[in-house]
Amino acid sequence: MAAKFTELAIDCADPTGLAGFWCAVLDYAVVREDRGDGVVTIGPPGGGESTGPVPPVLTFARVPEGKSVKNRLHIDVSPSDREQDEEVGRLLDLGARHADVGQGGASWVVLTDPEGNEFCVLATRRP
Repeated sequence: MAAKFTELAIDCADPTGLAGFWCAVLDYAVVREDRGDGVVTIGPPGGGESTGPVPPVLTFARVPEGKSVKNRLHIDVSPSDREQDEEVGRLLDLGARHADVGQGGASWVVLTDPEGNEFCVLATRRP
């Protein structure tokens, strides 16, 4: 049996704020919050109950150090009900910013979340 991808942990300065941003991006909800430890976990609304694969949860943990270099691992998102440019506009309105990581004329758009973590908005919709 192989391992399953169930969770992505993200270090940050403001777990509640960053979790709120990613909830809006992914249409997720907070599933666990421990203010004492500074950890917030988000996932699909309704606990991810579905007949298909369950998407991973994202866990945001408060750390004292800030981000200093380009991420070596990042999230790609695909618009599910609009075109790429409309989704980029929506994400910018939520607090994302454009980023240049040397992507040139690629078909994806690189943005950063409010804490500077890079992520890509793909042009092609994926299930």
